[in-house]
Amino acid sequence: MRTTTLIAVAVALLSASLLAQEKKPVPKDSVRVFIPGCTKGYVFTAGPRTADQPGSVDIADGTHLRMSGPKKIMAAIKAHEGSMIEITGLMKKGQYGPAGIGIGGGVRIAPGPPPSSGSLPPTSSGQIFIDVEGWRQVAGNCPSR
Repeated sequence: MRTTTLIAVAVALLSASLLAQEKKPVPKDSVRVFIPGCTKGYVFTAGPRTADQPGSVDIADGTHLRMSGPKKIMAAIKAHEGSMIEITGLMKKGQYGPAGIGIGGGVRIAPGPPPSSGSLPPTSSGQIFIDVEGWRQVAGNCPSR
């Protein structure tokens, strides 16, 4: 009887710790991504993929993403500015792919900006955003400017 109780308590504790380690669910309109690159302030610049660190989406090298996230994570990323890192986060589906239709030879046809009446300033609708959940340092160097 005593052994059964100990085993039941041990199983309950182990299952509780496993549940606590689960990541938050991904919304239907988003996708969890892993992208290697470099940071400067709140801007993340996607870096080259390697065979051992391929990333999870096809974002072109040099693409800039605007990061947002918890202050603790953003402070840790800022402390490693200038080092190659890989960020993990959520992005809206469709915002990271190339715009338009590819017709071959690296040529794409995409819609132009909407007409403006001159009363409103242009928006930054082309900006790509990522909600950072975590990061890790990876091998490689960031280009210095």
